[in-house]
Amino acid sequence: MRRLRSLASVVALTLGLTACSAGPAPDVSPTPASGPVVAFYGDSYTLGTGASDSSLRWSTIISADRGWSEFNPSVNGLGFVNHRSDFGEDDLPELVIEADPDIVFITMGLNDNFSYDQRADLIRETITADLTRIREALPDARIIVVEPFWYTEERPESVETIIGWVEAAAAEIGADWIPGASRWLDGHYAGSKDSWMASDGIHPNDDGYAHMADEMDAALAQLDPAL
Repeated sequence: MRRLRSLASVVALTLGLTACSAGPAPDVSPTPASGPVVAFYGDSYTLGTGASDSSLRWSTIISADRGWSEFNPSVNGLGFVNHRSDFGEDDLPELVIEADPDIVFITMGLNDNFSYDQRADLIRETITADLTRIREALPDARIIVVEPFWYTEERPESVETIIGWVEAAAAEIGADWIPGASRWLDGHYAGSKDSWMASDGIHPNDDGYAHMADEMDAALAQLDPAL
């Protein structure tokens, strides 16, 4: 357990010194489109950090393919708990709610691994609180909760624990659940022969996001061909 904590501490420091640290207030303007408004509540992996252009992030690829009006205020370094205080009352769940979307994607949890040792109980409570809050405020929206992403071959025990908490909270509110997303970059992490990671070694590059979009397409087709 000491080794796992050491790994998490080192990775947390790395993330805090790079693009994964919390950024400025997000852009809250939906991308114009004729289709439904689809909101994305996520961190840097949904913001598209590491892509050469925001049009190449997975959320924008799947939205463009479906004619969705994408609302993506995702923020670097954000977790259910991590960096939440940086935004005061205008937190991301509130921004998502105010957008009154038809569909909500929740792709959170990666960054909470880096404070798990100190704040596990709060993380679990906030996962349930966030999902419940969004469901109660948007009773007619379709909520799609995605297994939290991960980005290295080594996986602290907290990864599976947080995945379990998110899945349980999704079930409690009757949300759709997309499993397996923490494995979508397996075999292509930084240092691998066929890496899909950007130069920072932390975030996907264009190839990585394209693969994530393919995986999401397949998952959505299995979930509901009409999506």
